[in-house]
Formats: sequence, structure tokens, C-alpha cells
Amino acid sequence: IALHQDDSEMDFSSSADTSQLLFSSGSCGKVLVWAAEYSHWMNMKTILKELVQRGHEVTVLASSASILFDPNDSSTLKLEVYPTSLTKTELENITMQIPKDTFWLYFSQEQEIMWAYNNIIRNFCKDVVSNKKLMKKLQARFDIIFADASFPCGELLAELFNIPFVYSLRFTPGYTIERHSGGLIFPPSYIPIVMSKLSDQMTFMERVKNMIYVIYFDFWFQMCDMKKWDQFYSEVLGKNLFNRELEDLTYLCL
Repeated sequence: IALHQDDSEMDFSSSADTSQLLFSSGSCGKVLVWAAEYSHWMNMKTILKELVQRGHEVTVLASSASILFDPNDSSTLKLEVYPTSLTKTELENITMQIPKDTFWLYFSQEQEIMWAYNNIIRNFCKDVVSNKKLMKKLQARFDIIFADASFPCGELLAELFNIPFVYSLRFTPGYTIERHSGGLIFPPSYIPIVMSKLSDQMTFMERVKNMIYVIYFDFWFQMCDMKKWDQFYSEVLGKNLFNRELEDLTYLCL
């Protein structure tokens, strides 16, 4: 669990309040969701359905190009569809099949796709924050933002609305966000890198290989072009601010 930090000290009372808001059936709140697509959405949807069962009001921000969301769906999840210049076809074309060849080739191609997809997510984010009518509609309506840590923008909306936010996370390549923003304890001699096909009972050479994987994800693999996100966040907020700084203000990571 990653708790909100204020001046390098953990704000346990705020985190406890956030936990109570989400998981208590006696104190219901309004949740705004910056949604992901594909398997990440499946992970989020399970949690959101449980929140609805407990009486919370859940509103999902979905682009008009979204693949998984149907505005005519009679689901208990409310949809707030925002217009975007992108099409469903453009979004679908990004998620092409990657040949599972060697570990190195696979993640090299995976990085290219993730960068392309993150460019689309950044465009979605721009479409939302530049839509004054939508932002005014969302302002002061919600108690908390729920987002997937793999897809930036949720933390930016939380900063603009001055409300806490919670991350949902399946995993990230190399456990990068989990280790650097979530404080995950990760001894590479004992824990295999996700998708490496190594088990928790590694030989000496497998441990060496796992260590090389960790170094690769720390120094070579990047999920997105952080410079572009940092520049975008700074332009929106009117001050120099890094995406990672906002990530480190997470109240909870589920």
C-alpha cells in the first residue's frame, strides 16, 4: 500500500479516511474513474462493481474512441463520455499482437507499443482538461479519483480538483512503478521479474539472469516518454511539476 506523503511524512489519517470512504458501506462517496482499456479495465471493473454494491456512486470517464465502453450499457456504472478526435480504429491498431520471441525482443517491441499507446492517452488527457464545459461539470462533484497507475492523467485530475486519488494496478513491466513509487520490497535473488518465465526457485544462473532483467528495466525500458508528460503537466498546472511527483502522492495502491 502506498500512502499519501506530505513533507516526507506519511499522512496516515488521510489514508485511513480514504480507505474508509472506499470500503465502508456506512459512508458512501462519489468516485470518478480515469479508466484504462483491455485487461487493466477488467481489473478495475471488479473493484468498481464492489464499490457500487456498497452504495458508492461510480462515474467512469470514457473517450468516444473507447473500445470497451458501451454508452447504451445498462450497467450500474455511470459513463461520462468525452469527445476526442481519435477513432476506435486508431486505438485498436495500437494493440497489435507481439510475437513472443526472446525476452529482449518481446519487451523492445512492447516498449514501442506502450509509447504509442501513451501518446494516445496523453491526447485523451488533453481532450479532458481542455474541455472547460466538462471540467466545470466534474468540479466539486467527486470525493476521490480512481485510476490505473499504468496510464497517467488520473493524478493530474486529482491535483486540479484537489481531491485524493487511488491507484489500481495489476503490474508494470519490471515492477517499475511498484518498486520506485510504491516502495515494493524486491530482492531479485528471490523474486523473479514478471513475465520472465522464471520461478521462485531459481538456480544461480537464473538469479544472475533475473538481476540483469532488473537492471534492464531500471535503465533501458521506459513505459512512456516521461519528458512529454512532465512538460504537459507543467503546462496545465502552470508550474514545473513532474509526473512522478504526483504519483508519489498516491493515497492507496490496490
